[in-house]
Amino acid sequence: MSFSIEFFMRIIGAIVGAILFGIFGDMLADALQASQEAYVVILGLIGVLVGLVLTPYVTTRPLARIRQRLIRMPPEQLGAIIIGVFLGLIAAALLSFPLSFLPSPFRQIAPIAAAAVFCYLSVVILSLRQNDLRNFFSSLRPVFTASPGAQDGEEEMDAILLDTSVIIDGRIADISKTGFVRSTLLVPNFVLTELQHIADSADTLRRNRGRRG
Repeated sequence: MSFSIEFFMRIIGAIVGAILFGIFGDMLADALQASQEAYVVILGLIGVLVGLVLTPYVTTRPLARIRQRLIRMPPEQLGAIIIGVFLGLIAAALLSFPLSFLPSPFRQIAPIAAAAVFCYLSVVILSLRQNDLRNFFSSLRPVFTASPGAQDGEEEMDAILLDTSVIIDGRIADISKTGFVRSTLLVPNFVLTELQHIADSADTLRRNRGRRG
């Protein structure tokens, strides 16, 4: 499938290259007062060759690299980029009206430059603060869920109790940061007491595990 798309783009590039180089050949022939047919045909053939060779390097292959990068990109970073572009376009749209009063050619160039600058700054800032952005959206999730069997006006907490082995393992902290666990994590006091005893143990391995927990 990718080969057929690349072949199709090569054909389009060859046609576009032939047209552009043919126009350039016609202009060059007029400037040199030479035969237009020879210049148009020769430069048109060169344009076909250039289009066939260079088109994939400016169309399909960069798009494929962007696609692979988007697939490997963390969801929070992708969300930060999308929100940053959206906010940058909104800020540029608000400034487009006052910028339209500038003298020509600045009133044509300034809105485009403002959109590029605001989108870049928004993407950079939100990408650097993507963890804060994730925590903000995580805080909007409801912590309490109503139980089907609960009485009117009563709510039941959707919670998960953590024991000593889970805390010592350490992976629960990384899992909770991903937002996969939507319930409230509770650590009872007797688990903390047990962790404190393990951290004060005389055995080095046991003591290190307790302190890590």
